[in-house]
Order: sequence, then C-alpha cells, then structure tokens
Amino acid sequence: MNSLNGHLRFNTLLCALLALTLTAMSVSTGATAQNQGSTLPTIGGTGGGLIAGQQEADIGRQVLVSLRRFAPQITDPLVYDYLSAILYRLVPAAPLQNRDLTLALIDDPAINAFAVPGGIVGVNGGLFLFARTEQQFASVLAHELAHLSQRHFARRLEQQQTSTPLTIAGLIAGIVLTAVTQSDIGIAAIVGTQALAIQNMLEYSRANEQEADRVGLDILANAGLDPRGMPEMFEIMTRQNRLQGNRVPEYLSTHPLTQSRVADTQNRAEQYPLKHIDDSPEYHLIRARLQVHYAVSAAAAIDSFRAALNESKNAGSSNSLGSNASNTAIRYGLAVAYIKDGQYPEAETLLNQLLLANPGRITFQVTLARSLIAARRLTEARALLVRALARNPGNYPITHTLAQLELASDNGAAAAELLSQLARNKPQQEHLWFQLAEAEGMARNIVGVHRARAEYDALMGDLESAQRQLRQAQEKLTAGSPMRQIVTERLSAITAELNVRRNG
Repeated sequence: MNSLNGHLRFNTLLCALLALTLTAMSVSTGATAQNQGSTLPTIGGTGGGLIAGQQEADIGRQVLVSLRRFAPQITDPLVYDYLSAILYRLVPAAPLQNRDLTLALIDDPAINAFAVPGGIVGVNGGLFLFARTEQQFASVLAHELAHLSQRHFARRLEQQQTSTPLTIAGLIAGIVLTAVTQSDIGIAAIVGTQALAIQNMLEYSRANEQEADRVGLDILANAGLDPRGMPEMFEIMTRQNRLQGNRVPEYLSTHPLTQSRVADTQNRAEQYPLKHIDDSPEYHLIRARLQVHYAVSAAAAIDSFRAALNESKNAGSSNSLGSNASNTAIRYGLAVAYIKDGQYPEAETLLNQLLLANPGRITFQVTLARSLIAARRLTEARALLVRALARNPGNYPITHTLAQLELASDNGAAAAELLSQLARNKPQQEHLWFQLAEAEGMARNIVGVHRARAEYDALMGDLESAQRQLRQAQEKLTAGSPMRQIVTERLSAITAELNVRRNG
C-alpha cells in the first residue's frame, strides 16, 4: 500500500481539481439550465439554474481529463467489467434523465466514491476493502446515482457562483505547485475564502444527503438488491471514523454522516419487504483481487488468505452455501497472491481446481491465463484464451488478456487488431489507446501509432499534441485514400475543439 501521506495529498489535489474545473465552467457560461432532475420531489425546486445539460457534459469531460492526468487509475478489465455490471444493474432503477455514464476507477485504498455533472461516477478501489457484501457496496453506488439524478452537485455549483466567487489564479497556482513539488506547499496556498469555497462546494448538505438516502434506497429495491445494505455500510463508515480518530474518512468529508441520519436510513430500509438476496459470486472474487492489490506485500497477502482458508476449513462441513462461496473467494485470492509472488505452479493448481468446480467462469480463465503468460507458457495461455473467446465473443477481459499475450509474443499486428476492437468499443479508456500505440509500433504501422497516440493525447486534454499526431499521420498517407479521409476528418474535429478552447 502506498504511503498515507501520498494518498492524502492526492485526495486533496483531486478535490481542488474538481472544484477548479467546475468553477471555471460555471464562470465561463451563463445560459439557463435545462431541468436534469426527475419527476421525484427535489430539494430547491425543479433543479433548473445556471448549469445547462450541455454545460454539464462539458464539465464531465473536463473532470475526466483532470482525473486521467492526476489520479492513479485501476485498469484491470476484470474489475472494470464487474463495476460496469453492477452499475448498469442499478441504472434502470435510477430516475436519471441521462443514463450515459462514464466510470472512473481510482486506485486508492480509501473509502470513497463520487458523482459529478456529465454522468461521471467515480469509485475508489478501497471501497471493496470495506464493503463486506455486494449489497453494502451497491448502496454507495445507488447513493451516488441518487445525487446525480437530483442534480445536487450542479445545484451547489449554481449556488456557489452567486455566493462566493473563487480566485481562479490563486487556485491554479496552488494546484500546479502541489502537482509539481508533490508536497503540501501548494495546498497551503489555497487559503481563506478559496478553501472555504472548495469545502462548501464539495460537501453535500444534510437535506441533500437525506434525499439521496431516500432515492438510493428506492434504487436498490427496484434493482432487486437489499436496501438494508445502506445502513449497514453507514455503520461500517461510522466505525472507521471512530478508528481513525480525528481524521475523517474521505467519503464522510463530502457526505456528512450523523447518527440521526443513520437511524433514519435504517428505519426506512426496514419498511421494504424482507427478502434473502445472495451476493453475486463475482463481487467476492473481485474483492479478493483488490485485497491482494492493496496488501503490504504478496507474502502478507498469501499469509492472510492461508489463515482465512484454514479458518474456513476448521469451521467444518456444517457451513452454509454462502460459506462455500466465501471459501471459493478465499482460494481465488490466494491464487492471485501466488501470481503476484511469482509462485505460478501453486496459483495454477488452485485455479484449475476452481475451474473444475466452476467450468467456464471467465474470472478464473483470465487469471489462469495471466499466470501462464507470466510463466512464459504462452502456447497454453493462447489455447485457453482462444477457447474462452470463442464461447464469449467480444468479452473485454478475455480479449484484453489475449492482446497482452500477443504483445508478450512480439506479435504486434495481432495485438493491435484486438486492442483496436477494444478501443473502438470503449473509447474513453485512455490506457487502451496507449497500448494500441505500443502494439502498432511493434507492428511497424507508423500511421496506426500516430492515430492511436492522437486519441490518447485528446483524452488526456493535450489537443495540440493530438493535432500534431494526426498531421504526421496525414503526411504519410496517399492523397485521396480512404484512410487519409478518415484522418483528415478526425484532424478537423480536433482542430475545431482546439479553436473553441483558445477562443473561449
């Protein structure tokens, strides 16, 4: 696990970046907002105001650029696939007008999640560490979707513009200094009304929180999940707050939690019909995966999972099916820890056993393939992945792992074909474009390198570099060729966006 000070600096920087981005967008535009709320009652009227739908989309894009530049990302396709699945299980039950959401997976062990205008839903990997059940984990996402549907963040931004204008130059100076020096000096420069404005903008009111609780409970119930997961998660956060003493967990710093609110949510949750709802096995597999990721060391993770496995065995055969599922997750976590420690035969033995009991489970197949790739048993890994992909065409984790195998085999053209497919399907995943550029370079496709690098640069907010990359690609293509036309059209779009930025 990284140092605590590093995480605190990152979270402080992230908050400042979000505040700067949102404020800059609100100051530069003053159009009347379209109502982004729902037919549900909302705090503060209909939800209209200074921030219109298109402006929220622009805010979302700029927030994503800031996150990509400054926040460490989780790029594991298995984690991304699970989060996408649980999020889009909740979305149909949420009163969202715009259901086109973008996930931001932050590589940080703190309890945190957020949703900002433009349909950006952010989740820290650390949320898995503290949510013991899928119901608890989903309750945080449901709460954030409720904030998004009721436009709480956008409304606070609208209020902030009229009450406490920020000194943009001071914020920029503090943020840049912090980013460059990797110290708290820059944050110390953001003082007085600026710091107060940031805190006011990022912290939801009690009324907002109560409304998000109410709407979030409905979302959980309508999605077939247990609303009781929300008060259970609140209790976990409350205990964590006590354990941390005066240092408030990141999530509670922007989502104030009171005992009365916990009690109110618990009472509301009990009004829903009592149903036994099992967690999906995948939740606990992904949770085990991230427990290994955030462990102090691979050896410590191995010791932890071995101890848990022994404890599970000692519990005897009277365990419930739920305990058997937990045993599977423990064994999987131990296999992932073995891979991290380079003990590939031990990992493969466990994973083959898990596959015998769970034939075709993608998580086990992909993890086994990764162990085989790491052990340089590439022929076996390819055979496994090709079979898996034939049964699950287009699957993200399988396709991505096969692409990594092709890169490890110095087969750039095959890797580029696979990564190009993934990048087209998931164009907001900047790391796919970066890897595609690497594969195209291995395949000596210079035009492909420039095109992929241009998309990566554009997602990172460097439009000038994207423009240069596309011009270089254009120069290498024959006039009138279909590919030159494609590159020219993309160059025109990037140039137009760059002109808007320069003139805005």
